Amino acid sequence: MNETIAGKLKLLPDSPGCYQMKENGKIIYVGKAMNLKNRVRSYFHGHDHTPKVAAMVSHIDDFDILLCRTNLEALILECNLIKLYKPYYNILLKDDKHYPYIRLNLNEPFPRVTLARRQAADGAKYFGPYIGATAVRDVLEALKKLFPLRTCAHHLPERGPKRPCMNYEIGRCLGPCCGKCTEEQYRAVVQRVVQFLNGKYQDVTAGIEQDMRAAAAELQFEKAARLRDQLRDIQGLMQRQQAIQTSGAEQDVFALAQDDLDAMAQVMYVRGGRMVGGDAFALPREGKEEKGEVLFDFIVQFYSGDRRPAREVLCPGLPEEISADLEEWLRSLRGGAVTLTIPQRGDKRALTLLAEKNARDALEKRNAKKQVQYERTVGAVEELARYIGLDTAPRRIEGYDISNTQGQQNVASMVVFIDGEPAPKEYRHYRIKSFEGANDFASMNEVLSRRFRRCFAEDEKERWPLPDLVLIDGGPEQLAFAREAMLKEGADVPMFGLAKRLEEIFLPGREESILIDHHSPALHLIQRIRDEAHRFAITYHRGLRGKASVHSALEDIPGVGPSRRRALLQYFKSLKAIREADLAELQKVPGMNAPAAKAVYAWAHPLE
Repeated sequence: MNETIAGKLKLLPDSPGCYQMKENGKIIYVGKAMNLKNRVRSYFHGHDHTPKVAAMVSHIDDFDILLCRTNLEALILECNLIKLYKPYYNILLKDDKHYPYIRLNLNEPFPRVTLARRQAADGAKYFGPYIGATAVRDVLEALKKLFPLRTCAHHLPERGPKRPCMNYEIGRCLGPCCGKCTEEQYRAVVQRVVQFLNGKYQDVTAGIEQDMRAAAAELQFEKAARLRDQLRDIQGLMQRQQAIQTSGAEQDVFALAQDDLDAMAQVMYVRGGRMVGGDAFALPREGKEEKGEVLFDFIVQFYSGDRRPAREVLCPGLPEEISADLEEWLRSLRGGAVTLTIPQRGDKRALTLLAEKNARDALEKRNAKKQVQYERTVGAVEELARYIGLDTAPRRIEGYDISNTQGQQNVASMVVFIDGEPAPKEYRHYRIKSFEGANDFASMNEVLSRRFRRCFAEDEKERWPLPDLVLIDGGPEQLAFAREAMLKEGADVPMFGLAKRLEEIFLPGREESILIDHHSPALHLIQRIRDEAHRFAITYHRGLRGKASVHSALEDIPGVGPSRRRALLQYFKSLKAIREADLAELQKVPGMNAPAAKAVYAWAHPLE
């Protein structure tokens, strides 16, 4: 604790407000408190901190406070400051997607159902949110089959009737654009769509069944069969939905799972008494923090975007002293009634237990995925270091490959892997300059000379970092040429070659090759580096070869650049006409001066 912090601690007021912890002037944490004096002092006078708080306190060199009148004001201010500064030690949701809604504008004479990314104050009716655009499209596809509403974007009603489209012909639209239905008939279908999207399937199915029986009584068997199929589709959709309650509840259910390092928050969405989906959010460094505080901070961040709270929010383990302020804040976001419930028993408790089960499952899967990722990257690098006898694991590994076609367009590639992951911004291409023809040994020598020369460039801005390990695609010969070039430039970096025939590893000065188990992550890593270097070289080589194949004869004329070549072709229309033009005609071309015209004429008449 420095003098600045000690002085400010003495002046802290007994007031609600927000505090901003800083390191070198940068805000690293934003918090709120009902009593700033007690809360802020606890960071610097207490010793039983969690690992996250202890790490944060070790970086704090200053702090600021902002006073508020109430704890609710402090909550709102904290939320805004976190969104503004994105402090490192706060919970920051990486999920920035906007959950889609289904939009139905009832103010139009013939409404249509569309997908919307945000709710707007435009008088339209919104249903959702749905978990991903795929879920929305599934619902929209079901609506097309069940209810013959229009999908076109025409502004109706139009001045005159239009020709019916294919949707009308196959019974998927009532044809309002061509006068095939009245506005009242169309509105009756829209009302069923609204009931369907509100989860009132029974009302919809009862109405369809009544119409089906009436059509059958009037001997309209085709219409009755179509209504029968609609009824079957709706009942099938109802069976695929998991029923949670029968009360038509609208709920957001929160739960949290923690291990010794991280946490996973789970949100489940219940709409119309049925579960419509769920989502999991990873919370790094929150594994040992107090569960209720983590949930509280997560809920604040979750609703800080464009998400609209449900009518009821279920959250187990939330501290009661802050739940009232959170509930009031959620009401202000929704613009209506919101009930924040901390369930202890019954169906709502069962829902939160289900959410906790999903959170634990998501956390276990994330940890397993991280373990696999570690084994493929950092773990594979550490294993590779043991195989080739390095004391420390190489962080920056570079791979090289040569590509040409019978000595033409001779190129090389350098790819870079850092901590076992590709770093494409560090990749480089080389065109072989010192000779022509196919000679992979000389090409590798030139490339490595040029690369390591950059490590010792006089201009610091032009200097490249030394690699920790170099992979050469080839056997002992290629490796010898590459190492000779590196040593000549004054560098001495561990280097090895990989021969494709048996995937053998060759080390400088060692006759016997090293064979790594084919199931080893280390072998898979060096194969990925080798294949990436090959791909990068081949891609560059093909690009150069493609450019060479479309070479224009006009490019051989000295003093005639792209603009003049373009002007010549626009003026004469063909290469033959350019060759037949005299000097006076050539000088008439826009942008052409006398020396350039003479150069074109000399090119077209080489024997004169």
